[in-house]
Amino acid sequence: MYNKLQYISQGNTVEEQLYNIHKALDNGCDWIQLRFKNQNAFEVFTLAEAVKMLCKEYLATFIINDNVYLAQQLDADGVHLGLSDMNIEEARPILGKTKIIGGTANAFDDVLQRTEENCDYIGLGPFQFTATKQNLSPILGLEGYLSIIEQMKIKNIKVPIYAIGGITLENVESLMETGIHGIAVSGLITQSENPSQLITQLNDKLYVTI
Repeated sequence: MYNKLQYISQGNTVEEQLYNIHKALDNGCDWIQLRFKNQNAFEVFTLAEAVKMLCKEYLATFIINDNVYLAQQLDADGVHLGLSDMNIEEARPILGKTKIIGGTANAFDDVLQRTEENCDYIGLGPFQFTATKQNLSPILGLEGYLSIIEQMKIKNIKVPIYAIGGITLENVESLMETGIHGIAVSGLITQSENPSQLITQLNDKLYVTI
């Protein structure tokens, strides 16, 4: 089964991205989603190639945000697709059956759509306000996750759900109690002054038996 902690990369330059990703890997995070939007193709490729090598060195899962053809070109572990990106059913033949394809969802209808598209995991959110993303969808809060997970049980949908959006260390236990599989975070790790301690604490909470 997939790791319960995903780090979604941050940084406005290749150097910032590499620094932040290396920090996450070096301190125990073993799932990296490369998110480097609105940059020129050469810089994106240069960064992605370097991140692939880093993830290989650390035996970490390497997911590329949005860019199916780049994931194919670099033989990444998979891709994460937003609701306005390429359809998962279109991406699957390009990447092949063995690659991981995750998808974003903001509501139960999106979860149904993603399930019909046979995605491998769903990033569901936002949990609460986050400055990381522009044009933020309506926040779900704990009640939103509880409601959606309950509807998934009724429909017998078993796709792993990752909570995303403004998550803090203090939120993790209550979020896991809703029945989600794990969490995806960005600023929490990027801005941490003690990432080793933080990632250890996150994993302790994520992998506790409920």
